[in-house]
Amino acid sequence: MVTQAEKVAEFRGLHRTGEPLLLANAWDIGSARFLAGLGFRALATTSSGFAATLGRRDYRVTRDEALAHAQALVEATDVPVSADLENCFADDPAGVADTIERAVANGLAGCSIEDFTGDRADPIYALDLATERVAAAAEAAHASGDFVLTARSENFLHGRQDLADTILRLQRFQEAGADVLYAPALVSLDDIRSVVSSVDRPVNVLTVPGLPSVAELASVGFARISVGGAFAFAALGAVAAAGRELLDEGTYGWMQGAGAARSVIATDFET
Repeated sequence: MVTQAEKVAEFRGLHRTGEPLLLANAWDIGSARFLAGLGFRALATTSSGFAATLGRRDYRVTRDEALAHAQALVEATDVPVSADLENCFADDPAGVADTIERAVANGLAGCSIEDFTGDRADPIYALDLATERVAAAAEAAHASGDFVLTARSENFLHGRQDLADTILRLQRFQEAGADVLYAPALVSLDDIRSVVSSVDRPVNVLTVPGLPSVAELASVGFARISVGGAFAFAALGAVAAAGRELLDEGTYGWMQGAGAARSVIATDFET
């Protein structure tokens, strides 16, 4: 049995500048075991992917559901797991701290906190409040030992193409105690390079269309690349294509992909 402390140490050590950790986001116990079996050395949850398993849209999962789901993934494999906890299900710093304390107690190696409010009309917390929230999260995360806290600046995901503000936020989150910094939806290599050179913490990037290759990201100093909900929706896309072939054409070409998956399941799933 691998202890939580060992998983945290392993997770922290995998963040190496210029040698990015490829962080796969699992959406249920089966996908967690599947991805670990493929060779991913650490996993994260995905709020959108998990919500889809419940027939819901993103940001429609409760804190209790998200934490129970994260704990299930922790218990499913021996690799470190970091949780996507959205905005930590609270606006106020005290509520954020409570969520982080519960995440630590669930055996996670880390988690993330967003500065997205959940309100599409007013999507980003004011900088001072966002920083206070990260500070509360960091204090709770590190109170009883090691835990990898990732602070996210959500500007580019919500129509605010403001690189200067994004960098300022990440700098403030670093000062507030975040261990990893994350600005999802960046695609320009110049923008990405500017972010990395402006902070002194490992930086995560999200796989989105147009993102430079892993080698290019490594060359500018990235330490982590995560897929968010992309693997979950790629799986659903494969099911959609298979279903359409069966319904519309009555043929079975999709079975080839199913056979490839079975070979992984046969060796890495418990009976």
